[in-house]
Amino acid sequence: MTKALKDKIIESLTSILPIALIIVVLSVTLTPLDTGMWALFTVGVIMLILGMGCFTQGADMSMLVIGEKIGQAMTRSRKVWLIALLSFVIGIIVTLAEPDLTILAEQVASVNNYLFIITVAVGVGIFLMIAMLRIVFRIRLSILLIIFYVAAFIVSIFVSPEFWAVSFDAGGVTTGPMTVPFILSLGIGVASIRSDKKGQDDSFGLVALSSVGPVIAVLVLGVIFQIGHVDYPIEALPEVTDTQSVLLIYLSPDRGLVKYIQEIAIAIAPIIVFFLLFQLISRSFHKRQFVRIFIGFAYTFVGLLLFLTGANVGFMPVGRLIGELLAQKWGGWLLIPVGMLIGYFVVAAEPAVHVLNKQVEKMSAGAISSKAMKHGLCIGVCLAIGLAMTRILTGVNIMWFLIPGYVVALVLTFFTPPIFTGIAFDSGGVASGAMVSSFVLPMAIGACSVINADAIMTQAFGCVAFVALAPLVSIQILGIVYQHKTRKIKRNFFSVEERIIEYEVD
Repeated sequence: MTKALKDKIIESLTSILPIALIIVVLSVTLTPLDTGMWALFTVGVIMLILGMGCFTQGADMSMLVIGEKIGQAMTRSRKVWLIALLSFVIGIIVTLAEPDLTILAEQVASVNNYLFIITVAVGVGIFLMIAMLRIVFRIRLSILLIIFYVAAFIVSIFVSPEFWAVSFDAGGVTTGPMTVPFILSLGIGVASIRSDKKGQDDSFGLVALSSVGPVIAVLVLGVIFQIGHVDYPIEALPEVTDTQSVLLIYLSPDRGLVKYIQEIAIAIAPIIVFFLLFQLISRSFHKRQFVRIFIGFAYTFVGLLLFLTGANVGFMPVGRLIGELLAQKWGGWLLIPVGMLIGYFVVAAEPAVHVLNKQVEKMSAGAISSKAMKHGLCIGVCLAIGLAMTRILTGVNIMWFLIPGYVVALVLTFFTPPIFTGIAFDSGGVASGAMVSSFVLPMAIGACSVINADAIMTQAFGCVAFVALAPLVSIQILGIVYQHKTRKIKRNFFSVEERIIEYEVD
């Protein structure tokens, strides 16, 4: 094992361990788990730790390097049509490779899986193209965000309320562990070519706009097909009787390793083909780099395989069961504090969050530390899960939260430094990834199945949308605080400098 990989695994251990400990405490106090479910969970924790370590190592070696180089090549070409076309194609390819999207599509029984996935992929492709052209033409990000989010809420008027939560969840789920590293590095590659002062600010915002695309695309799908009632089929939890059945479930072709080997291979294949074509045309990478990138793809494949299998087989059933058991105690009000506690730590376990935090620290030359980003995200997601659980208990319409939330977030864009606006809206897409889909959403579904089984699609779904919204506010507030501190330091510096000059004159 290389030192770099060992460091990544230790980093993932520190991220996932707090969640595991919370579940351990719950399992021996409020929500006791049987031995079989506990065995599934334990194996899942181990797979998550190893998977996240391998994935982040692979992303550093392959996805980030390729994306940055493609971004640079696209910008150097100076051909607007080429930038637009490549952005559209890349958006579709990386979205089709996003495992979280498949998980969400399988939950929406009234829409064909492939139609749902293709709709979302086209939405990302169109909006990634818009995001890249924004950098080229130097359009302010906040203006586009206001226009497109207003458009999304207008379109939602013509869609059944039962489809609202799924539409906004699609925006958060789409930007997951496969999409984020590629899109972030594209923006950094484009910005690195620009010599103006705003190049760094514009390097962020691609994930933000790419997250709006699926929301609008799925809402339009709802309008075209007049989708009304959306069913959620509740599957039976896996029966685990002994250690052998644990192994069989993890190897199962329906939900285990065998299933994800095929899915991840199909997902990564288009990216590898695109990389080979790019290398054939541009000759951007020498032999050693070429080999290193393929080793990175291998790490990415193994990491995603372990992470997604552990999350879906080990975490998803436990999350649903904990939600059911908590909903049966004290009228379900324990869901709020427990959900908030899990929300605070769950964001740290998202693979894509680590990629974003490091990119932010790198682009800001350490001025915005990954630690500050992590705390900002954790606080935002903590509050988001609390609101999501409150909505399950009260039955409040999701729009009573989303509309004011986005109004606040969009108003803050006029008071926040531009780089923080891009980072905040990127963070919204990044925070709502695999861990939210495979643990928090099942927990909400389990709770809703006890409290109001007929309202799963309107009340349980929407958790991802809440998680995507929270960082938009919390990170922008962090930006305003950062700006205030920076100005204060500058004022103190100039004040001291003036005193020194006066002293020297005297």
